[in-house]
Amino acid sequence: MKGHVRILTDSSIVINRISQILNENEIPSLVKDDVESARLAGFGTPLNEIQLYVDEEDVDQAKRIIKSILESNQK
Repeated sequence: MKGHVRILTDSSIVINRISQILNENEIPSLVKDDVESARLAGFGTPLNEIQLYVDEEDVDQAKRIIKSILESNQK
């Protein structure tokens, strides 16, 4: 069994949107939200600490999609 690889750390809005697009392209992803966990526990963390993970076998395809999304957002 292969593991998950972190491919992006960003804000909640960016990560959730990219996760949705990856899922639409049949690339399952996991979102690790330490900010929300820390908030619930009464601690603080930087707001851009949301992490996105995909399966090792999907890394290359996911990176191409993410690059395309981020480039189109900068235009």
